[in-house]
Amino acid sequence: MSIRIDPELVPAPDDGVRRKSGRRRHPLRPAWDEEPSRAGVTVKATVLVVVVLTVVFPLYTILLTSLSTRDSTIRAGGMMVWPDELTWGAYSTILGGGIVTRAMLVSIGVTAVGTLISTAVSVLAAYGLSRTGSLLHRPILFVFLITMFFGAGLIPTYLLVSTLGLIDSYWALILPGAVSAFNILILRNFFQGIDAGILDAARIDGAGDWRILWTIVLPMSKAATAVIALFYGVGYWNAFFNAMLYINDNTKWPLQLVLRSYVLQGASLPGSQDMGDVASGATTGLPVQMAVVVLAVLPIVLVYPFVQKHFTKGVIAGAIKG
Repeated sequence: MSIRIDPELVPAPDDGVRRKSGRRRHPLRPAWDEEPSRAGVTVKATVLVVVVLTVVFPLYTILLTSLSTRDSTIRAGGMMVWPDELTWGAYSTILGGGIVTRAMLVSIGVTAVGTLISTAVSVLAAYGLSRTGSLLHRPILFVFLITMFFGAGLIPTYLLVSTLGLIDSYWALILPGAVSAFNILILRNFFQGIDAGILDAARIDGAGDWRILWTIVLPMSKAATAVIALFYGVGYWNAFFNAMLYINDNTKWPLQLVLRSYVLQGASLPGSQDMGDVASGATTGLPVQMAVVVLAVLPIVLVYPFVQKHFTKGVIAGAIKG
């Protein structure tokens, strides 16, 4: 017995929804999955080009000015837009003076040690708070949440640092901001998203908390841990306020405080003619100013691409789960 199908009941292959623009849309395809129009693509490309130029052009002028001579900046009347007489003289000036070189070493050391300490403390705290059966995890979590809304204040914090004997110590640049409750909560949420059956199976096999954290939790949380470490690293590298408060010896200044003092405020760098020009407000000190800016930005620019791929998985997933 054969079944006959009426051809009038079978929809045509191109039986889509015709829009006013004349383009067809699949009846089951969502609006955001449509084929983009030529005008839409042009507008998006224009907006992206404008955004990229807004970000890249200032960096280009800063780098080009740092590689220019004083005479070139005088002829250009300030920031360089077109290359002319490129030289490494500004970098030789600031790296040969000693202060900037020493400040870079201080910033690198504080960033490395501080990031290691902050990440380790955050991982341990987040793992303990993610285990519902751990001792006093709810009161401790409540205390962490309070610190996100209420701070101790500048004067009590300074008195605490002074009482601990950390004035003019590199630890004053690390310990006051070593732990962030926000980062701990992100890690905690990510750890809670790990399948509890895996952890229970490891515990039945005899693994303790340290082994579970080191061999199971951390390998499964590389993205979140890398992003949190990047947050801490960028924070330590860009920090200058703690140094301004707690460091009186300028030989212990980090690079950002040197940047603030010698570039933004126009203080003179001992032994540098260019920095004397900066102090007088002349444009001849611009190459040195921009060279310091490049040295302050360059490490973060070099590190960021290696961690950027973890942002979506590490931050967004960690913020949603739990």
